[in-house]
Amino acid sequence: MYTRRHFLKDSSLTAFGLALSNVLYATTAGEKHILLRNGWQVENIGDIAHTPGMLQLIKQYIPKAKVTFWPHYHVLPAEEVDLLKRDFPDLKIVEGKLDAAGNVPEEVAKVMDTADFFLHGSGPATIGWAEALAFKKRTGKPYGVYGVTYGLYGTPENEMLNEAAFVYFRDTISLELAKKSGIHAPIMGFAPDAAFAFKGKNDRKAKAFLEVNNLTKGQFLCCIPKHRATPVWLHPLKGRPFDKTRNDRNEAMMEHDHGPLRQAIIDVVRQTNLKVLIVAEDLTQTELGKKEVWNKLPEDVQQKTVWRSELWLPDEALSIYLQSSGLFSLEMHSPIMCIGNGIPALVARWQEQSSKGIMWRDIGLDDWLFDFDNDDELQKFAPKVLEMAKNPTTFRKMAQTAQKRVTEFQKNTMSILKKSV
Repeated sequence: MYTRRHFLKDSSLTAFGLALSNVLYATTAGEKHILLRNGWQVENIGDIAHTPGMLQLIKQYIPKAKVTFWPHYHVLPAEEVDLLKRDFPDLKIVEGKLDAAGNVPEEVAKVMDTADFFLHGSGPATIGWAEALAFKKRTGKPYGVYGVTYGLYGTPENEMLNEAAFVYFRDTISLELAKKSGIHAPIMGFAPDAAFAFKGKNDRKAKAFLEVNNLTKGQFLCCIPKHRATPVWLHPLKGRPFDKTRNDRNEAMMEHDHGPLRQAIIDVVRQTNLKVLIVAEDLTQTELGKKEVWNKLPEDVQQKTVWRSELWLPDEALSIYLQSSGLFSLEMHSPIMCIGNGIPALVARWQEQSSKGIMWRDIGLDDWLFDFDNDDELQKFAPKVLEMAKNPTTFRKMAQTAQKRVTEFQKNTMSILKKSV
């Protein structure tokens, strides 16, 4: 069976070809055409979830809008196209890269010319800054930015942000830093990451997995490990060289970061009737979960702990999270998808991560965010996981309260997008 894992390992595969010759970009009366730049990478289900999350927001708040998705990453797997087309059957997709002179392929140019607005979707940074500027230069039409972190990767984003119709940052640390850096777009504010709006599900796959692994609704928690810095050299499609400095730091912090996960699992298994499912958000985390978490658990705890050996798509992940009693994670976007659907989720962060974790405070979940570089907070992590396991109803209500806060932010910010298109 040809799986996602096989696809990612096969570096000889090229981008999924999409014939555009028969695609009509004309809109009917009353429709507006949005060109969405998203799709930052395919090795992480959080990055995958940005796009359908943004599409869901547009569908909900601007239902008459027509959207063309322009993916950033050089590969768009067929199964991700299927995921998008299943929930957004009218979606058009165009592929092509901006060259050094700021020009785009003919098919992208056609879409630009018919689009009313360019939307830079949520993501780790303003990765599509050059494409936004190229769109405005070519068409004279506006663009906006929805849900990014500011100041990462040396991105030359300031000009692009200043010329935007609006800029929404996904954490208030980014918002304040941007203001201090002189960013002065006419509308600036906080908007939760678009992955909060992800609603895709694959109940069939989830049901099969849960049955095989004897996991029952409400009777297990999910757990996600993470390297200090993602070892992107293990992403076969990226072709990045080995980074010894990053790898050494990862190894040095491995026990520090994963010991609390193991302790939380031990406490939950031995003090409650719940099981624990160890899963991955990024391709590099599947083996990490086995090596640093499951393999090092006591035998009696291993018997009530399941390690998932393969990465999944976000729809299957969400279907399983919905069956769980909650999530504790060193990653960010699975917790985002959980809170967006009323599922409790505890998050740990550290210096090597961006300021995105601060959005947990921005939506009122201060007590569910733990800085692992702070010994006091690190020590509180496992007890809080146990508290979540023992008080599912209380934690579910807290998650739903945060979900309502997120929905209110989405409603207000999407009204600005609707006015801007």
